[in-house]
Amino acid sequence: MNTQDKQYIESLIRSIPDFPERGVLFRDITTALKDAKGLQIILTDFINRYKNKDIDYVLGADARGFIFGAAIAYAIGAGFVPARKPGKLPADVVSASYDLEYGKNTIQIHKDAFHKGAKVLIVDDLLATGGTAKAMTELVEELGAKVYELAFMIELPKLKAREKLAGYQVYSQLSYTD
Repeated sequence: MNTQDKQYIESLIRSIPDFPERGVLFRDITTALKDAKGLQIILTDFINRYKNKDIDYVLGADARGFIFGAAIAYAIGAGFVPARKPGKLPADVVSASYDLEYGKNTIQIHKDAFHKGAKVLIVDDLLATGGTAKAMTELVEELGAKVYELAFMIELPKLKAREKLAGYQVYSQLSYTD
């Protein structure tokens, strides 16, 4: 994403202090998503990065990873797999638990989500502590597939998620240091 596009997207993102709890500065991307030009810039950047990479599946994290993941999968000719919170998927699942910036959670995918050796792109809106992302890499590998890269709209580098994701390629469109 070029500098002008980054500045445009950053101008659209709303910062909300003390959400969802005291001490957290929440980056609200809904203001960028509702802007037609903003959404086009975000998706075009992801699509250009991943087209012609022979990616088999895009794994999107519940819930905002679905927004980007399905659109990217469609544009690059890959399948889309949702990673959901517990109790949301109807068939047999594999699960991984993880720590969040402000709590704990579990994420699940169907046991038949990928074929062995599949190339998987993991997508989410935010890379904070890396808990969700790391859990998704574990699920991909548990099913015998391979993580191609992890892609995020926003990264918070001060939380050092890349350390948790050492050995994986990570791409983020925007980075906030505060």
